[in-house]
Amino acid sequence: MDALIPILNKLQDVFNTVGSETIQLPQIVVVGSQSAGKSSVIENIVGRDFLPRGIGIVTRRPLTLQLVYTPAEDKEIRCQHLGIPVPNQNEFALFAHQKDKIYTDFNEIRQEIEAETERLGGKKNISKEPITLKIYSPKVVTLTLIDLPGITKIPVEDQPADIEQQVRDLILHYISNPNAIILAITPANIDFSTSEAVKFAKEVDPEGRRTLAVLTKLDLMDRGTDAYDVLCGRIIPVKLGIIGVINRSQEDILQKKPIEEALRYESAFLQKTYPSIANRNGTPFLAKTLNRLLMHHIRDCLPSLKARMNQMVSHFQTLVNSFGEPIEDKGRLLLQIITKFASNYCATIEGTAKNIEVSELCGGARICYIFHETFARALESINPMDNLTKFDILTAIRNANGSRPALFVPEISFELLVKRQIKRLEDPSLRCVELVHEELQRIIQHCGAQQEFIRFPRLHEKIVDVVAQLLRRRLPETNRMVENLVGIELAYINTKHPDFHEAGIIHKALTGEDTTLTASKQDNRMTDETTLGRSNPSNQVLTQRNGPVANGIQSPTHSSHVVNSSPIMAPLGDGTTINTRKLSQREQRDCDVIERLIRSYFFIVRKNIQDSVPKAIMHFLVNFIKDQLQSELVALLYKTSTNEHEDLLNESSHIAQRRKDAQEMLEALHKANQIISEVREAHLW
Repeated sequence: MDALIPILNKLQDVFNTVGSETIQLPQIVVVGSQSAGKSSVIENIVGRDFLPRGIGIVTRRPLTLQLVYTPAEDKEIRCQHLGIPVPNQNEFALFAHQKDKIYTDFNEIRQEIEAETERLGGKKNISKEPITLKIYSPKVVTLTLIDLPGITKIPVEDQPADIEQQVRDLILHYISNPNAIILAITPANIDFSTSEAVKFAKEVDPEGRRTLAVLTKLDLMDRGTDAYDVLCGRIIPVKLGIIGVINRSQEDILQKKPIEEALRYESAFLQKTYPSIANRNGTPFLAKTLNRLLMHHIRDCLPSLKARMNQMVSHFQTLVNSFGEPIEDKGRLLLQIITKFASNYCATIEGTAKNIEVSELCGGARICYIFHETFARALESINPMDNLTKFDILTAIRNANGSRPALFVPEISFELLVKRQIKRLEDPSLRCVELVHEELQRIIQHCGAQQEFIRFPRLHEKIVDVVAQLLRRRLPETNRMVENLVGIELAYINTKHPDFHEAGIIHKALTGEDTTLTASKQDNRMTDETTLGRSNPSNQVLTQRNGPVANGIQSPTHSSHVVNSSPIMAPLGDGTTINTRKLSQREQRDCDVIERLIRSYFFIVRKNIQDSVPKAIMHFLVNFIKDQLQSELVALLYKTSTNEHEDLLNESSHIAQRRKDAQEMLEALHKANQIISEVREAHLW
């Protein structure tokens, strides 16, 4: 299981090169207040002075510290594996940003950390970009730590006003990783319940399952007090434990007191002051505990980590494929994109597209719905007798008769009235053309969602423009054809239409072949005689008083009066309209005949329009676009100059950068999978 931490270090190296934070690797994050002794704890574990020190926030960038146990006899093999020359010293270090330079002087390491911190973070600012340092030594245990800036409250000197929030955000960013072990550093000379580090840990790990507390400066506690209760977890229990250590004082650091001597002092102090728990405290025990916790933590996280990386490999492979390969022959690529778009457009209309919508109707399915649902309902909603009253019919009949009284219903009145109703079919027919035109435009956007158009936005805009122009050119001709279909029906009222059965029935009735209507005609003649006033004195009086009455309509030079004693007399107006009144039996019969004829013939025409308009739209608009789309695109886009090809296939910088990032991430994931595959099952137990 000792091989797990080097595996983790390799994974960190791989993902640091792409700057990815999507993979949450197991790690130990060191958190503590400013001057809590974080640097001293880390240096004691390493056994070397190498961290910057000073007043205020010295650590302003995360430091990823990878400790690799390297015995002296294995140094040469290790260097060969790393591809570096073998140094003279047994302890050496490498920075991730300077892979070719080997550091054997730890003072130089400190200077490089300070220089790299100021390069990105400046003098006082906090940066999230980590510094990665690997230390190979026979004196360390294999371990990986991340040292974060110390928690501060008040900005000093020229620090930004929000320095506290910056530090807080950075700490939470690292410890929120569910695979991170939190090393909470707290000095023993303050109340443990007020520890800022433990408070941070409680926010993201309330049960303390991944928190290990370290109590520093045990030798600086007030006389008469001890940390027994804290170290035994009686004050605030911490699941992974609380370990006490002793740091070097500032005087020891200035006098360059060796860390080996400091560790001997620590061991003696613990044996003297905390004899019963001395073997469970101190820096050596802390280093071994961290090594053990990290290895077990890696073992627990490795299966889910492998599954997560496999998912990401699939995702980024799809992403890289969607961005396409770098362009070699732009003319060939342009022709391929045009052909693919035209094929997808036609397939969407025909219903053979690969990506079928499940949320809504689109393409040919929606056109079919427009024809057989929307257009059909619109036609069926038109009542053949809307805006046509019986008195309108009666007026048309009388106007068709002119000055001569008619024995039969004039055919011209039927033609005039039915044409008026047929004309009403034109608006829904043109609206049907408009709906299909809109759907053909929507198909452009549906086909334009393919990755080539995301990659080449200029080409997408041009194709959309060409297709829209083609549709606009074809729309007026389609509208004219639909108007002509209605015009054809208006041009000739075919009363001999084989489906116009109503005309034959009414003809038989009017010629006496229908005995029911013949009796009605006889009754009607008797009524007409009464209407003429031959035996009614009141009619003669009305005639003498108001002038001549002809066919129920009085001369326009005389005023009108309603005669209640004669219910079949017309109320007379200004002589040009017929007001509401009770119709005579003959008038009622004539109106019924015309109404029946209008209804019957209107339904025939409506059936013809419902059948012919979709056919005309398909022929003049839909099929035309399908047949001409590719040739139109080739003529306007492909058969152009090379410079225009360059312009159309000019890939956006955003897409180019995304492809590069995705390729780098995919390579990193493949490397990570290879590294994990090196872990044998035996290493996990």
